[in-house]
Amino acid sequence: MDRLACVDVPALPLQLLLRRHADWAGLPAAVVEQDKPQGRLLWVNEEARRLGVLSGLTYAQGLSFATSLRAAEMPERDIAQGVTEIASTLRLFSPDIEPAPDEPGVFWLNAQGLQRIARSASDWARRIHAALTALGFQATAVIGFRRFGVYAVAKASSGVRVFAKREQEDAAMREVALDRLHLETKTRDTLARLGVRTVGEFLELPPDGLHKRFGKEAKRLRELAAGEAFAPLTPERPRDPLRAICQLEPPESDSTRLLFIIKGMLHPLFTRLAQDGRALSALEMRFVLERAEPRVDHLRPAEPTLNQAILVDLIRLRLEAAPLPAAVGEINLTAEEAPADPKQLRLFFEQSRRDLDAGDRALARLRAELGPDAVLHARLLEGHLPEARFAWEPLDKLQAPHHQERAAGTLVRRFRTQPLVLPPLHRQEPGTWLIRHLMCGPIDKLCGPYIVSGGWWRRETHRQYYFAQTRRGDLLWLYYDLVRRRWFLHGEVE
Repeated sequence: MDRLACVDVPALPLQLLLRRHADWAGLPAAVVEQDKPQGRLLWVNEEARRLGVLSGLTYAQGLSFATSLRAAEMPERDIAQGVTEIASTLRLFSPDIEPAPDEPGVFWLNAQGLQRIARSASDWARRIHAALTALGFQATAVIGFRRFGVYAVAKASSGVRVFAKREQEDAAMREVALDRLHLETKTRDTLARLGVRTVGEFLELPPDGLHKRFGKEAKRLRELAAGEAFAPLTPERPRDPLRAICQLEPPESDSTRLLFIIKGMLHPLFTRLAQDGRALSALEMRFVLERAEPRVDHLRPAEPTLNQAILVDLIRLRLEAAPLPAAVGEINLTAEEAPADPKQLRLFFEQSRRDLDAGDRALARLRAELGPDAVLHARLLEGHLPEARFAWEPLDKLQAPHHQERAAGTLVRRFRTQPLVLPPLHRQEPGTWLIRHLMCGPIDKLCGPYIVSGGWWRRETHRQYYFAQTRRGDLLWLYYDLVRRRWFLHGEVE
């Protein structure tokens, strides 16, 4: 049976806030949406909870319960940095980590294969708890069997808890109070007035009536609690660090010229960060020197930034204060990143150096010289075959880029206009299928098939698509046509 763990850093934004205000220790405290009397309380500590202060109340209402209540705002960027810090620590114990998207401080971990890294599940959970305590966080680690079960118990427990049987987890889950869960304030208060205060009592409610009275979210919560909804672990993969390398031939020793070279290397890094909704929090510069040991410098701006001028000024100060002892043959830059402030993203794109009018004039010159079909762009279509799902149309005017949040990088699949006919491939001989030149090596792995069939209304089609990985690492997209009995290379993945 699969084992799953939930780590809860209760009221993470509040814990981050209390790091800044050590004088609030022992007092009721909360993170407020806006530092105003009508600002809504988002997270509260145990001292405030014991006095009757709950999340969802206004700041003024909270003060009526606890006159010594302390509250302040917590920027989203700082919360995201805290989540990233904890997730990085948890990856030392499990490669599969899923942070809760709407509840910062909650993490699910894949607890399979613990016998390889720990004496027992309890030992593994205690090591996680100790690591987070060393970072200065209060945390709870629960190991069980179901996603909602370990989550609910973690929200109502402290320290470490491990369930040996699923029945034990279910019994503990039913005793959890609803006000411990991430439940809409209005729904929570209404259920409390109806005498429904625990998960067990919540599960006794009829699903249809719950949906009709409280909406989809309450019904979804009940389905998760009852084990009726499918909610697999969807781990978040760590991002690869952004790097830039420049080899200098001949080696350069002038600090001014080096500064301009580094400035040119920074621009694509900042562009990539802005496209991903990120900002630069630190920069590592590694200089490979002639007849000297490499030198590594670390620069950290006051806050994560997308302002290239700020970082260039820091680099200039560093090169002036500590001149390089020899000529530089290679420069390696590695960027550390953090979530960007939305204001920084707007400024980055609004201050873009792209001149759209100049671009339109350049396109007009191309059309005049090469014809009206010289400049095209793709438009998505509804089609049966992959090559029928887009069409090329003339591009009249350029448009400014629009920032879009995305969780991970996007792979590009390049189509061939006409699929390339391949020599016969004998699947009985893995490791000997040579599709391209010798440097690519043979195909070592096939993933598929993904069937595309039909087309009887025009021409019958039955294709078996595969992703093929060569020994060098190339990822090819090919298919076997059962009608024509031939292999074709349709594209590549980059």
